[in-house]
Amino acid sequence: MPPWIEAPAAVVARLLYRVRVLGVGHVPARGGAVLIANHLSYVDAAVLQLACPRPIRFVAYGGPGTNALLRLIFRLAGAIVIAPRQPSRWLRSSIAALNRGELICVFPEGGISRTGQLMGLRRGFELMARRARVPVVPVAIDGLWGSVFSFAGNRYIWKSPRLMPTPVCIAFGEAIPYEKATAKSARKALMELWLVAFAERPVLRRHIGREVVRALAGRPGSVAIIDRTSGRRVVTAAQLVAASAALSRRIRATVPERRVGIVLPPGAGAAIANLAVMCAGKVPVNLNFTAGRAAAEASISASGIGTVITADAMKARVADFPWPERTVDITAELRACGGKRAMLPWLAAAWLLPNQWVASLIGVPSHGDNDEAALLFTSGSAGNPKGVVLSHRNLLANCAQVSSMSILPSTVTMLGCLPVFHSFGFTFTMWYPLLRGCLLVTTPSPLDTRAIVDCIREEAVTVLIGAPTFIRPLLKKAVPSDLRSLYLVVTGAEKLTDDLRKSFKEKFNVEILQGYGLTETSPVANVNQPHPPVTTEAADEQIGHKAGTVGRLLPGMSARVVDPETGVEVADGETGVLCLKGPNVFTRYLGDEAQEGTTFRDGWFVTWDLARIDEDGFVVVDGRLARFSKIGGEMVPHGTIEQKISELFGIDPGEHQSVVVVGVPDESRGEYLVALTTVDLPAGAVRARLSEAGLPNLWIPRTIVRVPAIPLLGTGKLDLAACRRLAEEARGK
Repeated sequence: MPPWIEAPAAVVARLLYRVRVLGVGHVPARGGAVLIANHLSYVDAAVLQLACPRPIRFVAYGGPGTNALLRLIFRLAGAIVIAPRQPSRWLRSSIAALNRGELICVFPEGGISRTGQLMGLRRGFELMARRARVPVVPVAIDGLWGSVFSFAGNRYIWKSPRLMPTPVCIAFGEAIPYEKATAKSARKALMELWLVAFAERPVLRRHIGREVVRALAGRPGSVAIIDRTSGRRVVTAAQLVAASAALSRRIRATVPERRVGIVLPPGAGAAIANLAVMCAGKVPVNLNFTAGRAAAEASISASGIGTVITADAMKARVADFPWPERTVDITAELRACGGKRAMLPWLAAAWLLPNQWVASLIGVPSHGDNDEAALLFTSGSAGNPKGVVLSHRNLLANCAQVSSMSILPSTVTMLGCLPVFHSFGFTFTMWYPLLRGCLLVTTPSPLDTRAIVDCIREEAVTVLIGAPTFIRPLLKKAVPSDLRSLYLVVTGAEKLTDDLRKSFKEKFNVEILQGYGLTETSPVANVNQPHPPVTTEAADEQIGHKAGTVGRLLPGMSARVVDPETGVEVADGETGVLCLKGPNVFTRYLGDEAQEGTTFRDGWFVTWDLARIDEDGFVVVDGRLARFSKIGGEMVPHGTIEQKISELFGIDPGEHQSVVVVGVPDESRGEYLVALTTVDLPAGAVRARLSEAGLPNLWIPRTIVRVPAIPLLGTGKLDLAACRRLAEEARGK
């Protein structure tokens, strides 16, 4: 880039962005090299040049769709332009420049990302590096998505500019020798560098309670929650701040323990209780009231809870819950701290004072970072509850990651029906809308399909999030006009079946998009999103989702797929155990400091889910390793057998799963298969039809057991521990 272009570009970049540079020593001091970078905006080149100690010559697309202004800029900057009519000219020019010792930068995605995620990589950089025999230096850019020069909000330029300089981080990585420079190695390097750059975001060092108070106080008159637990209650942002501030003082004065239990359905009460606990400098523990008495007792004991905040109606409804001696009603506690009279000063503060002052007056800590922010208990789907310690960094990172993709902008109306003890209900149908400014409409249970349908129709809900188990009943209990306001439906927690996806699309004209995550990832790790619209500025079409996948990784995350036994990374496209790393990934289980081995390997979180990653970065999850049986040395997938039985016998999935396959110990082959079913299936007929369908003998269940219902957890997932118990009991008969 000529100095007379570089100088003004640098001035503009310095005015608009605060650029932090990492690993700049990896840029060769002299000689040719190929820089490859992710592409988030029109100003990537200017910011990269600002960060790099050497002049960079950029490769740019100049074909159809490129406007005259960009072509002029390319010519003035000395860019090497890709012209479709002369497809090899740019390559020859690049190789010649590399041979002269120049630094050439390529954006291997082929254009600006219109999803905020890393797209599939083109292989031109491999050829350049090999022909010129020069190294490839990966560099990740973070912070530019969301600026006016990115495609955030599905448009370039025409959106409100940020008033403050934007923090941007540029991370240069170790040079890759040209012999080893492949699309896979490049993608891996870029994802890991993006992880490093994303982790530098200043917001991740803050306290989520303070950030929520600031966000709410910044929009005091807006409606934050429409609570339909009992009737219809409208709660403004200022009211949430006032109630939480008053209750937080009561909690500080009366609760000596660091952790406070909460047993409430999704709604204004749960939001106030959680925010008040945060504002008091304590840790909320939302307890699972559907898991049974033993699991709840174990969770309360492990977390050291002495106080539980609930509602009298909830206490009466969950009578078998092991309520501790100090169990308080949230309404009574608000009255005890002064009621409306105590809230009035905080209402005034929310309306009259700067939002930062409001948070300081309440006494919310300013620093959170890696400190414990919340404790959630998960059984995974088998075994005793495990306490997942989530930090402020984890929760803020996951909210920022999803926000950075524009899949859930502040303009959406979101339905919150998932329990708050569920990680998705905790983060994305409570904290996220409070932070982002989305309107949240809540109903107490994901199982009350009629209430959900009424909410969507009457409140014009646009976004529905839930497990397939909770969404399937809509096919029978809703008509298209009920869901006409919906434009986005996202599922997780269990596999989205093809029949549900197709039936929902056919009836409601809405594509269900599948995501993936765990409590340990705060919870979202991957998500499909709508295809970005095609623009005249775009070199080609980009895709946001693929059927049968759980989407691409969120920005700031990296993944490896390894052999479950050796831990060695598998070849491209092969299935193995998915391992994850990112600022949203937790660091420990409660009371379990020895994480290395089963939970973490070399700093990577081992999910124990079997997955593969395609060349475009989409992840396909084949299921939990626990949902496979190793029989005679072969991995046998339970889900595939369940699907085949349902197809062969014409079983309508209905509202709940009707067939579940589990493995039980077998001395000769390690395990054998038992099929639990809620319908009559003669064992002989099952074996015969599966055999005729071409399934190997090892895949055919030895025993068929009729059960009244398939055990489920409160989150909608299979209760695998209970399923195994039923299979074991059947074996003993």
